[in-house]
Amino acid sequence: MSQNLKAARILIFNVNWLGDVLFSSATIRNIRRNYPDSYIACVVPSRCYPILKDNPYLDEVIIFDEHDRHKGVLDKLKFVSLLKQKKFDTVFLLHRSFSRALICRLAGITQRIGHYTKKRAFLLTRKIIPPKKDSLHRIDYYLDVIEKAGLRVEDRYLDFFFSPGDEEQVDNFLKKNLIKQNDFVVVINPGGNWIPKRWPLNYWARLADKLISETGAKVIITGSISDLLMAGQIKDAMKESPSIACGVFNLKQLGALAKKAEIFISSDTGPLHIANAVGTKRIIAIFGPTAQSITGPYPLTNVAILQKDIGCLIPCYKVNCADNRCMQAVTPDDVLAQVRKYLKK
Repeated sequence: MSQNLKAARILIFNVNWLGDVLFSSATIRNIRRNYPDSYIACVVPSRCYPILKDNPYLDEVIIFDEHDRHKGVLDKLKFVSLLKQKKFDTVFLLHRSFSRALICRLAGITQRIGHYTKKRAFLLTRKIIPPKKDSLHRIDYYLDVIEKAGLRVEDRYLDFFFSPGDEEQVDNFLKKNLIKQNDFVVVINPGGNWIPKRWPLNYWARLADKLISETGAKVIITGSISDLLMAGQIKDAMKESPSIACGVFNLKQLGALAKKAEIFISSDTGPLHIANAVGTKRIIAIFGPTAQSITGPYPLTNVAILQKDIGCLIPCYKVNCADNRCMQAVTPDDVLAQVRKYLKK
């Protein structure tokens, strides 16, 4: 246990994106190691709940939807009241927002630990000087909060847990799509939380066609229900027939599918990191505007990252970038060449 910090009831106020919540799983595990007997809860938005569901290092996952069920002032005050009832004595604020620090102050949590910002400095009891922007991988950025607070950090890998029931759902889908146990299964994940990180749809179509015709792969297109249209467009542009699993699986089942795949191909998005967390055999990650040193998959033992230098500053946060040259620079043939390398091994 940390000698600097006594805590019996701990809250972790987490961040908002799937991939980042997954990156924070190393912090959650290391907090538990420091406090094996404490009650530990974590706050996430509902869309990120599956990332932490069944995590054995947490006693509770609490939902906070700032832009939905907790949008109004009254709703936020009800949430404050809920936290008050739970009598937390310590909170680790992984999110840098002012409002979350204020909520924890109003909830009477006496130890409030997080990265310093001018706006919320007066709300923190332990101000952690943040690292320089984009100087650390996201895993290390969240670990930085607890390490500088005096906790012991032993490792930095990710955790993601699924159940035998999730595997059963995947097995049923594979049977239904005539995919056998010994087939060469390649899962492609064309979605992404913002457009500049997405690989062109015609590239996915060309790649999937070549995977099926040249390597005999059974190609499965994954994504949420909102990715169904995109998956349909990829299929329509193809000569061969992939299986579409968009909207079929929840995130836990996606993890179970990724675990069964021979190769998982994705851009820099949450499912990529889920695939790596469950130990998918081989992963090909297509990177464009984001930096692998900040949001790249970890560990890299089973991952090939394909990224071309096109003269742009990386990372680039131009969400409205119209040209997407960085993603277009990686071609279907580049990805296929990596698949062939894997097949030779």
